[in-house]
Amino acid sequence: MRFSVLRLLATLLLGVATTVTLAEAPPETIEELWAIIQAQQAEIEELKRQQAATAQQAAQADEKAAVADEKAEAAVVAVEETATSAGNWADKTTLGGYGELHYNNLDSKEEVDFHRFVLFLGHEFTDSIRFFAELELEHAVSGGDYDGEVELEQAYIEFDLNEYHSLQTGVFLLPVGILNEIHEPTTFYGVERNPIETNIIPTTWWEAGAGFHGELGKGFSYNLTGSSGLDVRTTGSKAFLIRNGRQKVSKAKANDGAVTGRIKWTGMPGVELGVSAQWQKDVTQGDLGVGATLLEAHADIQRGPFGFRALYARWDLEKSNRIDESDPAAIGRDEQVGWYIEPSYKTSIGKIPGEFGIFARYNAWDNNAGSSRTDSEKKQLSAGINYWPIPDVVFKLDVQQQDNDGDQKNDNGFNAGIGFQF
Repeated sequence: MRFSVLRLLATLLLGVATTVTLAEAPPETIEELWAIIQAQQAEIEELKRQQAATAQQAAQADEKAAVADEKAEAAVVAVEETATSAGNWADKTTLGGYGELHYNNLDSKEEVDFHRFVLFLGHEFTDSIRFFAELELEHAVSGGDYDGEVELEQAYIEFDLNEYHSLQTGVFLLPVGILNEIHEPTTFYGVERNPIETNIIPTTWWEAGAGFHGELGKGFSYNLTGSSGLDVRTTGSKAFLIRNGRQKVSKAKANDGAVTGRIKWTGMPGVELGVSAQWQKDVTQGDLGVGATLLEAHADIQRGPFGFRALYARWDLEKSNRIDESDPAAIGRDEQVGWYIEPSYKTSIGKIPGEFGIFARYNAWDNNAGSSRTDSEKKQLSAGINYWPIPDVVFKLDVQQQDNDGDQKNDNGFNAGIGFQF
């Protein structure tokens, strides 16, 4: 702009000089005068054009600067919104898990095994709608000739219906026993899970379906679920064994589902008393029409340093509706029963960090306790120690003496392990 003004002044001076020159030496003809005037007018028009172009360039520059400022501001807002959104997602999402390594030196086996590693994921969509999932790797390696498995233990949505009652739907752990829902290694004594909640209640046991749970007041709560059911084998050495009937929601047969219910009382700190039941119209999924009922009762008490657990569970299987086929009563598996009691004591020792716990457990179970009873009962006495340096890490050591009736081999020895949760 400054340059254009200078040029305009120069032109005017030139015009004045020309005028002076004309005054001193006027043109000889009118044509010459007209030519001079036209030349000066052309120069003035060119200066005006240049001045207008310069002004337009300056306006365009200002406009580009304004657009750039708007884009920069929008980018800052977008980054802030993204960061806020990511922060909100992270605040509403929970990641956790647990794992356990075992060493077994028993009559039946001598091995070391990273028994399981589980990842837990939870997400809160709203204050009343949540998602939970558990993904498990068993025995360290899955595939090939290895025994490991990758399993989806839970994946369900939970809806709060009101302050006291909720609905869950998806894949979830059934509300039965003490360990089936809460089985992190830091929460129980012994390296391995007790044999009753392995062979009678097939922990870990999950199904697909929907259910309600909530509070009833005065320390009482309830669970009621409808879900997929068992599909037990009907022939061979494992016929009608409950544990082998778990389908794990992997293309599970759905001819006959199951209904499971539980009532629990926790009206005193450190005390849980519960009873549960399940009924399934046909645990062979339409093959033999074998109905089955599970009844279970338990107590889980921790009062100061003293602890006590006790559990009783039994299955009753009906007769087959096809006399030409195998029948649970024919091999004594129309009744399958087990129970255990487990006293414990937990305390700290001197300046050693953490806590020590000692326990003893007596287990008795029989998967062939039915009408064609054979010498098939198993009795196991276990005792050991847990050490928690911090609440989320535990070291375990236990010994077991297992006496099996009949021609079953006994299974004695010791187990060691480490477990953690986060």
